[in-house]
Amino acid sequence: MGLSILDSLAVAQAAPAGGGAGGMSMLLILVVMFVAMYFMLIRPQQKRQKQHRAMVEALAKGDEVITNGGIAGRIHELGDSFVTVEVAEGVKIKLQRASISQVLPKGTLKSA
Repeated sequence: MGLSILDSLAVAQAAPAGGGAGGMSMLLILVVMFVAMYFMLIRPQQKRQKQHRAMVEALAKGDEVITNGGIAGRIHELGDSFVTVEVAEGVKIKLQRASISQVLPKGTLKSA
C-alpha cells in the first residue's frame, strides 16, 4: 500500500508540466477581474466619499439639511466635528458632521 502511494507521487512528478500556458491565462483572467472590480466598485465608492467629504466641509450656518436618519432641519451651530441642527422651533439636536447626508435648496423646509 505504501509503495503504491510513492509510485503515484513519482509518476506525478515525472509528468511534463504542460500547464504553463494555462497558468498564464489564469493569471491574466485574475488581473482582468481585479481591474473590472476596481472600476465597477472601488472607484465609484471613492468618488462618492470625496463628494460627501466636500459637502460636509462646505456646510454653513442656515443650511437646510437631511441627516442619515431622515431628520430634516436647519443648521444652527457648526463645530469641528459636530453640528447643531434645529428640527423645530426651539428643538435642537447635536449630530456628527458625517451624519449629514444631503443639503437641501434654501426654502425647502418652509414649503413642507
